[in-house]
Amino acid sequence: MDSRPTRRTVLGAAGAGLAGLALAACGGNTGRPADSGSSAGGKPTLAQWYHQYGEDGTEAAAKRFAAAYPNATVNVTWVPGDYDKKVAASLLTNAGPDVFEAGNGPSIDMILGNQVVDLSGLLGDARSDYAPWLLDRMTYKDKLYGIPQDIDMQLLVYRKSMLSKAGVEPPKTLDELVTAAGKLTTGKVKGLFLGNDGGAGVVGGPVLWSSGHDYLTRDNKPDFNNADVQSALSTLHTLFTSGHLLLGAPSDWSEPNAIAQGLTAMQWTGLWTLPELTKSLGDDFGVLPFPAVGASGKQSVPVGAYASAVNAKSAHGSAAKDFVKWLWVDQTDKQLEWAQSYGFHIPARISLQAKADKLKTGPAADAVRFATDYGHVQTPLLWTPTSAAAFSDAIDKIIRSGANPASTLAGVESTVNTELKRFA
Repeated sequence: MDSRPTRRTVLGAAGAGLAGLALAACGGNTGRPADSGSSAGGKPTLAQWYHQYGEDGTEAAAKRFAAAYPNATVNVTWVPGDYDKKVAASLLTNAGPDVFEAGNGPSIDMILGNQVVDLSGLLGDARSDYAPWLLDRMTYKDKLYGIPQDIDMQLLVYRKSMLSKAGVEPPKTLDELVTAAGKLTTGKVKGLFLGNDGGAGVVGGPVLWSSGHDYLTRDNKPDFNNADVQSALSTLHTLFTSGHLLLGAPSDWSEPNAIAQGLTAMQWTGLWTLPELTKSLGDDFGVLPFPAVGASGKQSVPVGAYASAVNAKSAHGSAAKDFVKWLWVDQTDKQLEWAQSYGFHIPARISLQAKADKLKTGPAADAVRFATDYGHVQTPLLWTPTSAAAFSDAIDKIIRSGANPASTLAGVESTVNTELKRFA
């Protein structure tokens, strides 16, 4: 995973447990002024937290949006480091933000701990303008706890000229991807870049979906330890040891530098990198979903969204909810700017997707189509940080160290079943 905590990282892999949170809660600027929480004009003062975005212009835009709000003074804090742990820690205190963003919405522990407030009433008539899957991911027992800001997705990028020269067709299956990586590895150029960890941090979800499975079944049972997934992970271990993967690149998968600098012919990255790739490569690149796995598999892409949430301990809860509605429901011009002016992202509102002109042509248009045809929510709501950590560790051991997939995933099953009992 990228060392910079930006929206370029895996949204669904985020989430903090309670270990070490007391220490995290003691450090850093909360964004709150030292006064009683009201500005000189009598308006409430709100603290709004964002994680440290990597795209140029995002911080200035967020602060400009906040300054335009007429009914409160909104202090924006750009939070570096492990954003998720800092947010989780702050919610245990009285010094947390009034408004904060959360990857795919607040965690189930935040919801069950009564740390965030119900925002169901904020959408009003706009509810039908959001994809049901997007709202469902942020809903628990019919209450909505996050307002989507925009939609991110990951995908495979390839150099058209390199594939053409090697006589390689864009891969549609995992076996084709492995074969292509071998054919495209020449001299100092590697065939494929999945991240400096060989893909261990990002391919877990795509492997599940592309093989016809998921983290959990619809009735919330583990769905990741089966022959299809085990075989795919074994294949990825073979790929890891083949010499055809780029490892130790100057920047990780979430930056486009590896493929832009000619270090690899194919790279796993995100929609947000397409403007930079166009500057570097012109039209010499295309995009693909993660390839299908097994005879009955289907291509897939991870899709997720940051959402705006309100701290239940806010001294100005009503004002905080009003601000969230103003910015992320009513201000469609700002939402459209946020989605396509600082890297590429898909607007959360369906009506705005049709107005996102920068996403209507070329690889960006293909990517948006992939999100519609092959998109999967990055993680289910009941996939807790503990479950995520166990699964991530297992994928790493299997891909990089060659651990036995069946027994390693069985250990994850045990952890996940224990976690799920909390919600029975």
